[in-house]
Amino acid sequence: MEMAFVTAADDTHESDTTLSTSTNEPTTDVSAEEVVAAGIETLTEEQVEVVPGITFRDLGVHPEICTALERGGIVHPFAIQEMTLSVALVGTDLIGQARTGTGKTLAFGIPVLQRSIATKDPDYTEIAPGKPQALIVAPTRELAIQVSSDLELASADRGLRVLTIYGGVGYDTQIDALEAGVDIVVGTPGRLIDLANRKVLDLSHVHALVLDEADEMLDLGFLPDVEKLLRLTPETRQTMLFSATMPAAIVALARMHMRHPMNIRAESSYENSTVPATAQFIYLAHDLDKPEIIGRLLQAEDADKMIVFTRTKRQAQRIADELVERGFKASPLHGDMAQVAREKALNKFREDKIQVLVATDVAARGIDVSGVSHVVNYTCPEDDKTYVHRIGRTGRAGASGIAITLVDATDVHRWKMINKALDLPFDEPLETYSTSEHLYHDQGIAPGTKGRLIPAPPHVSRADRERAEGGGDRGGRGGERGGRGGDRGGRGGERGARDGARDGAREGGREGGERKPREGGERTRTRTRSGVAADGNAPAAAPAAEGTTTEGAERPAGASRNRRRRRRTGGAGDAGGTTGGAETQTA
Repeated sequence: MEMAFVTAADDTHESDTTLSTSTNEPTTDVSAEEVVAAGIETLTEEQVEVVPGITFRDLGVHPEICTALERGGIVHPFAIQEMTLSVALVGTDLIGQARTGTGKTLAFGIPVLQRSIATKDPDYTEIAPGKPQALIVAPTRELAIQVSSDLELASADRGLRVLTIYGGVGYDTQIDALEAGVDIVVGTPGRLIDLANRKVLDLSHVHALVLDEADEMLDLGFLPDVEKLLRLTPETRQTMLFSATMPAAIVALARMHMRHPMNIRAESSYENSTVPATAQFIYLAHDLDKPEIIGRLLQAEDADKMIVFTRTKRQAQRIADELVERGFKASPLHGDMAQVAREKALNKFREDKIQVLVATDVAARGIDVSGVSHVVNYTCPEDDKTYVHRIGRTGRAGASGIAITLVDATDVHRWKMINKALDLPFDEPLETYSTSEHLYHDQGIAPGTKGRLIPAPPHVSRADRERAEGGGDRGGRGGERGGRGGDRGGRGGERGARDGARDGAREGGREGGERKPREGGERTRTRTRSGVAADGNAPAAAPAAEGTTTEGAERPAGASRNRRRRRRTGGAGDAGGTTGGAETQTA
């Protein structure tokens, strides 16, 4: 039986795209020696005495910010926040490194808010009014929205204006807000550069720039955009990078754009950076049985909200639709959805209107929702970092959670690499089906539970479905076509008879002797061009009509008309013609 592995608890909490634009550069963490060689001073938890019960007020945070946070139930800082505030509040450049779900947003959000000047402050007249004072860059829309929400909560009493800028929506609202004046801008790189190129976004007065989830931003290929944004800001700015890992690209960026930065590590090592107090289960499962497994997990005794992560957008949509068909309140969340639909799905998930969110990795860095009891990896994650960020959606703020990974038989080797990188005790996933006893025991599922809340629709065979949808109509149309075919056959016989009669008359005329000469003399012919006589005096229609009348009156009986036959091929017509001809000759 697969045993749950619970990581050591630590006082900690925080924050498409399945974007296919990611670079292939390795994101392996650099060693501590390389960080020191880059001129970056490192501060770890072992070097800082964490005071139990300390509050934000004790750390010198502005009273108005503390009051706003206390209204939201936030009184005591977490490790990354306590370690960062003392450095960031004095304007020092820093690289904050902590596992996902550990409160990094407030770690940089509080210094940004405290060092910004509100419109009610006496010093506001000394700065450029209405121009952004701080810029926070996030890799995804969901994360940008989440960061803005946290900043608005903390700055409610300060009166600072926070604007969120991202793509997928119209420009007009964002441009109007910038023209009206803002203090802090949170956005994604693409839309920020678009507005800067339009000369609407002025970053020349920014005193602080933050790159949230910087490692993810570089992995997604945003490095050129980030460097362009950095060049648009003053060199005297404070620069803060927050990341779960420390790849070489982060170190290179720090060397080029930061001044004597300090690396603050709120964890001993990344290898042990799985989310605190999260029970992890790894099952070897068949793809066709996975929806049934998830349906039964949703009925476990401790199941609340669940996030199911998929590898592709199409898979996310399919699984969400199948869960809805099974009677569960589910919604997809992926990059093909309109931004309004994505926000609506997240809001419903936060408000407990839906129980399951089926998402791609576009949401792995942006969902900060309380009450998520389960995270399910529908397929094996791509690598250990993706695994850590996905399961970081549960067990947040020191709470407990359950992370379940369903590994396909073809992905066992990939999982073993993740298991080794994170030093987990799940080298051999246990083969599991929706009916396995250990699944019921591990997850607290009541015996006899099925993966449906409503009965499955009755199965209808393809033949029955076709008959129900249009069999009668097709039969009626076939009969009608048959009737028309009979009519055509009859008409063909009539035409054949007429042609045969003409042939017989022609032959009879030849046998009876030579044709009698016309009484009116030789026939007059007139050359025409486009219906007009060649000499231009009279239309051709009149002589032709006159000649035809005379010829018709003087033609001897039995003489055939000088007209070309149109030969017909086919059963009914040919048969009719042959019969008609024979009858004429006999007569």
